[in-house]
Amino acid sequence: MAQSTVLAAGNRDNAGGIISALNGPWHRPALYLFMAFLVAHLAEHMLQAVQIFLLHWPRPLARGALGVVWPWLVTSEWLHYVYAIGTLAGLLVLRPAFTGRSRTWWNIALWIQVWHHFEHVLLLGQVLTGQYLFGAKVPTSILQLVVPRVELHLFYNAAVSIPMIVAVIYHMFPAPGEAPAQCDCSLRGVRHRTHQPA
Repeated sequence: MAQSTVLAAGNRDNAGGIISALNGPWHRPALYLFMAFLVAHLAEHMLQAVQIFLLHWPRPLARGALGVVWPWLVTSEWLHYVYAIGTLAGLLVLRPAFTGRSRTWWNIALWIQVWHHFEHVLLLGQVLTGQYLFGAKVPTSILQLVVPRVELHLFYNAAVSIPMIVAVIYHMFPAPGEAPAQCDCSLRGVRHRTHQPA
């Protein structure tokens, strides 16, 4: 019993150490990797919109780049859910390093993603139970009742990405007098440090 308590405490310390590192010395690479992941996903949704509205492909064939190669990707609710929960986790894990205006914008993205995740929970639940909401013939989210799925998910991904990009800009170029971040992401701070006497 005592050994399991020590192991559990050690696991919590390790997790806390990783979170601290991700919001300290590892924040910049983790943030760049997370943003690249999100921008690539947004680009997939934008390409799907181009395929539908500019190239006039039938909606079932408009699958983005990856979906053309692997069609099951577009129809897999599990894949979409994993992306939604991964985005939510990234927003939560990387949040502590944001301060001031950057924290406000990061929080906006976080709350939009909370709703986006909830909608994916509804979609995945329908797939798992075989019971579709609102008498629909396919899994349907709440806002999908008024906005088609392609347009809705393009909107969701843009609505999360835009405040995140604003947050990252404010994070890298904080206003003078804002509380300093515990990471070294500030490019303004890098310039100041290079001009300090040795």
